[in-house]
Amino acid sequence: MKSIVLLALWVFTFMATAVAQLPRPSSGSIQRFEHFPSRFVDPRNVDVWLPDGYDAKKKYAVLYMHDGQMLFDSTTTWNKQEWGVDETVGQLIAEKKIRDCIVVGIWNNGKKRHSEYFPQKPFESLSQPQRDSLMQEARSVGNGLFADKIQSDNYLRFLVAELKPFIDSHFSTKKDRKNTFVAGSSMGGLISLYAICEYPEVFGGAACISTHWPGIFRTENNPVPDAFLQYMKNRLPSPRKHNIYFDCGTVGLDALYPPLQKQADEIMRAKGFSSKNWLTRLFEGDDHSERAWQRRFDVPLVFLLKK
Repeated sequence: MKSIVLLALWVFTFMATAVAQLPRPSSGSIQRFEHFPSRFVDPRNVDVWLPDGYDAKKKYAVLYMHDGQMLFDSTTTWNKQEWGVDETVGQLIAEKKIRDCIVVGIWNNGKKRHSEYFPQKPFESLSQPQRDSLMQEARSVGNGLFADKIQSDNYLRFLVAELKPFIDSHFSTKKDRKNTFVAGSSMGGLISLYAICEYPEVFGGAACISTHWPGIFRTENNPVPDAFLQYMKNRLPSPRKHNIYFDCGTVGLDALYPPLQKQADEIMRAKGFSSKNWLTRLFEGDDHSERAWQRRFDVPLVFLLKK
């Protein structure tokens, strides 16, 4: 219970409006597109990281990452933690362990984060009473979890129909599925899985880190995990053309995930995924934090973007 309360406080603070200070990367450079407009969702900042020596004459793979304000610079984040994306990606490129790539950090939408990251079709598969109950969930006393209706389908439309064409037209990218990836943690892990299932022709790989299978902050009488797992049975993309990575820790909120991840792993096997195109890792002692995700971010990067 204590870990769930702490997570609720984390999410509340995480989704507060941040000062739009440009991150100072340790490696590469960042271009910001402020209040990027959309027909489908609210505007938000988008930070594009370019590796050292970025050359418009070359072509780069693209990694789209959710919760973009937490990726590059701990001095600009609420909890003074970061993913260290610039350091890790830059080092792996320099060591030639992964292909040349750029990273597109998509800021979350503050209080609407949960509404945008919660997979919509699994939600809509629930009964009306179940949906009504979920929409009443709270992250803290008097503070609802869902600030708006579920709109992850529109969030993905924004990503695929608006943001990706912009990135491909403004940067020197490889536009094909084999070189387009999506990644995130917690709810960002869920929306990454949802993205590759909904748009298998766009995304060739997804990294689902500390995937928040419960969807909400309780496990008792919670129909959400079963809805997600059934969705996977119906909508997982072809293992011949896609790579999927999962992981979780064992401390705090992450302690809830291993039993649910095992069920997801069974579905992956049944759908024909193998070590060639799927990896699930358990990190003993890791908690639910950017610090933990930073320590192990090289694992999904090498798995998805290896040369």
